[in-house]
Amino acid sequence: MRFALETSRVDPSLCRPMNLLPGFRDFYPEDCARRNYILSRWREVARRYGCVEYDGPVLEPIDLYKKKSGGELLGQLFDFVDKGERHVAMRPEMTPTLARMVAARERDFKKPLKWFCVPQFFRYEKQQRGRLREFYQLNCDIIGEPSPAADAELIAIVIDTLRAFGLTKEDFVIRVSDRTAWTQFAMARGVGEEQVPDFLNVIDKLERTPREEISKRLAPFSIPIESVDAFLSNPAAEAAGLKTLTEDLAARGLDGFVELDLTIVRGLAYYTGFVFEVFDRRKKERALAGGGRYDKLLSLMSDNKVDLPALGFGMGDVVLANLIQDTPAAKAQMDAWMARNRAVDLYAIIAKEEQRPAALFYIQQLREIGYRVDYPLAPVKIGKQFQTAEQLGASLAIVFGDEWPQVKVKDLAKREEQLVPATELLALLERILPRA
Repeated sequence: MRFALETSRVDPSLCRPMNLLPGFRDFYPEDCARRNYILSRWREVARRYGCVEYDGPVLEPIDLYKKKSGGELLGQLFDFVDKGERHVAMRPEMTPTLARMVAARERDFKKPLKWFCVPQFFRYEKQQRGRLREFYQLNCDIIGEPSPAADAELIAIVIDTLRAFGLTKEDFVIRVSDRTAWTQFAMARGVGEEQVPDFLNVIDKLERTPREEISKRLAPFSIPIESVDAFLSNPAAEAAGLKTLTEDLAARGLDGFVELDLTIVRGLAYYTGFVFEVFDRRKKERALAGGGRYDKLLSLMSDNKVDLPALGFGMGDVVLANLIQDTPAAKAQMDAWMARNRAVDLYAIIAKEEQRPAALFYIQQLREIGYRVDYPLAPVKIGKQFQTAEQLGASLAIVFGDEWPQVKVKDLAKREEQLVPATELLALLERILPRA
């Protein structure tokens, strides 16, 4: 009776199924495999370019973002006061963390640094296609090199990263701009240095905002929209500083992926010069990636005024996954990767329970030399065991049964089988199914 009375006081809402928070994802095995495909390709390409992996904390002091990121990002922070009375935020991006880390130990590393990471980020944004409140992102940065060669190297990493997913120049384009050109444009027309970030925020929304609204937003700067139109009409002349970049990419055979577009300025306050964004040619998705130079950020982050030029980019997994799914060649490549990275290579069929000890011995031997092997933990009908083997994507089934001390090795795709002495099993598998 006492138990009944106590349980009757439980809040009924606590007994309801827990719902997933808006903007967050569960990764069931197939979803996890797709995510791992993206992360593995990111790592492969970054390492091909001599980049080394790093990481930082998920939580940072909120001041790190208040001082360095600026713009609308501050309104998207997941922030709270922790038990130590510190105001902290879950990381919405990586560049401020990277700048802090490099400023703290820059003397320990040979320049230029070429670093990358694939962390998870959190932003309290409005959900829509290609935008969630948590996401994974590839970040690549080059620190300590001021030349346009570094700009071209960064763009090349972006191009090769997307090509690694089976995407071509028919699928995506990199739109390159020069934030310095816009800064010079504004200051030549009387815009004070402290007002330039606000002016650039207006320019950043040129393509997403009605012309009449842009004209109103330009009014406080005393710049008519016609002046902006004239500036945009001849991007090659206005962004002459990007000539070396385009020549470098042409020498690599990569110039077909790049277009000059001065409407790109990037929203974050720390960008200083060359900037870019990547879009799908069909214009169905949000930007696939974006980045540029942030040459002054390290000096702002450093108490000892470390001053190193820097540039980098970020590429999120959500938009990229959408594009892969909607591009037949890219999807086929992903599906093939997932098939190769199946759950198991081999499935042990225990047809006779008295052979279970022998099966366990060989299962352990196979696992120790690198094969992925599964088997029924409890007695199961042979038909269901074969069904499980196929569901797990096994290439071969090894049957321990009446033929012992011989085992039957069955190719599940070809429906072919052969009988071999158990003592020759390992040698046979080495020939017909090389380890991954």
